Amino acid sequence: MFSREELERYARHIILPEIGGAGQQALKSARVLVIGAGGLGSPLLLYLAAAGIGTIGIVDDDTVSLSNLQRQVAHGITSLGQKKTESAAVAIADLNPHVRVIEHTLRLSPENADSVICGYDIVADGSDNFETRFLVNDTCYRLKKTLVTAAILRFDGQLSTFKAHRGPPHPCYRCVFPEPPPPGSVPACSEAGVLGALGGVMGSLQALEVVKEILDLGDSLSGRLMLYDALRGDFRTVRLRRDPHCRICGGGSEPVSPDCGAETGPPGTGSPA
Repeated sequence: MFSREELERYARHIILPEIGGAGQQALKSARVLVIGAGGLGSPLLLYLAAAGIGTIGIVDDDTVSLSNLQRQVAHGITSLGQKKTESAAVAIADLNPHVRVIEHTLRLSPENADSVICGYDIVADGSDNFETRFLVNDTCYRLKKTLVTAAILRFDGQLSTFKAHRGPPHPCYRCVFPEPPPPGSVPACSEAGVLGALGGVMGSLQALEVVKEILDLGDSLSGRLMLYDALRGDFRTVRLRRDPHCRICGGGSEPVSPDCGAETGPPGTGSPA
């Protein structure tokens, strides 16, 4: 199933008894959708590609600007003005030509979220707005997709995994944050700032949790929220509970089995990187 070049490339994975050849094949067969190719998405995409994820979808409708380069390490000077999906696909191709990249150069909306997310096994959200975060959570629950989500602001980061579609005790994002905060109550990174390397820390941890979920390794972050204070150099974990009254996963709300159509995959511009 692997070429000689792939066996050498993934040798450090394959010699791990917890991964081995079968685990590396599972990574190669996996389809992961990354929401956002920015501060979190850049390291996340690169480490997923390096790990050998077979198909990576990228959702982003923005272009690369100079202010991005302080933290968005998948892009460079030559990418200025280019679509982030295109720039990230080039970076992935340079890192690992065995990865297939599907570019979704769009903004997720209630009209397209199902069709985009449906064709993937797991979703990693690194978006920079609450509207998208809540939409991704609701869609992932409905389509029975595991969601690994991270966020950064100033010197703080947070990370968790949500798979409420598997039933109790797993919570969804809305069990913790029922509704988006009032407009303007939480500043964006463009207003409050963010330490560039913080994106690298949290994006790398996000990639690690995605790999763990694919391989069913270790302890899932489902039901736990990891908080990182960069100034203190401190990690702590908060327990999360499923809300029986959650309007998404509580009561009579049940996920559905997705019908994603043909094996050609979700809509987007495919590039065998």
